[in-house]
Amino acid sequence: MYISICDDEPQETEYLSTLVSEWGRLYGYPCEIKTFPSAEAFLFSYAENRICDILLLDVEMSGISGVELAKRIREDKSRTEIIFITSHTEFIGEGYEVDALHYLVKPVAGDRLMPVLSKAAGRLSVEPPSVVITCEHETIKLYEADILYVESFLHYISIHTGKRKYRIKENISSFAARLSPDFFRIHRSYLVSLKYVTRISRTFVTLEDSSMKEAIELPLARGKYDEINRAFISRN
Repeated sequence: MYISICDDEPQETEYLSTLVSEWGRLYGYPCEIKTFPSAEAFLFSYAENRICDILLLDVEMSGISGVELAKRIREDKSRTEIIFITSHTEFIGEGYEVDALHYLVKPVAGDRLMPVLSKAAGRLSVEPPSVVITCEHETIKLYEADILYVESFLHYISIHTGKRKYRIKENISSFAARLSPDFFRIHRSYLVSLKYVTRISRTFVTLEDSSMKEAIELPLARGKYDEINRAFISRN
């Protein structure tokens, strides 16, 4: 379990780290805990490694606030479970905007924090299919639901999502093997998510999603028509 604590009070950070370690020991969750004195420090680290399961986040910090940090994390479609830590209850309403799991008021008691951590772990255990990639010196967890299609260029592939394109050094066959049956190899150079397929012809497959400016047509290899139809019907 990757757990981050972001608070500009060193004593609070140390105290929360102790509670989290104790929770992990008691409930059998091996934890890797990272602490950050500011939102800026967290974002600097997050830019290189976006894996964070649970974030204990101080609402009121100098510079970027906890709420603003949470909004930036959610822009990345992260499933991070956010637990706000605050000294003032008037900030609680802002948590709904970023799907915060819970608010805890300082000083945080162990018997209040531990059930919330367990609830976060329970929610995270219902994990949608994902794949971890390394792109431009970043380690990124991509959820299959966000992948539209994959395109092959020699020893590289481009992974197309609604927000951006990731280019990594891996062949398309090995990448396909890491994905669920929701993906279908329509051509030696293309792998598509059946979730976004809206039309199948003898020569093309059409993909559509609200994140696309327009529909995309990709070539369907000869002899694949019947196979993709069976896969498409089976999934839907």
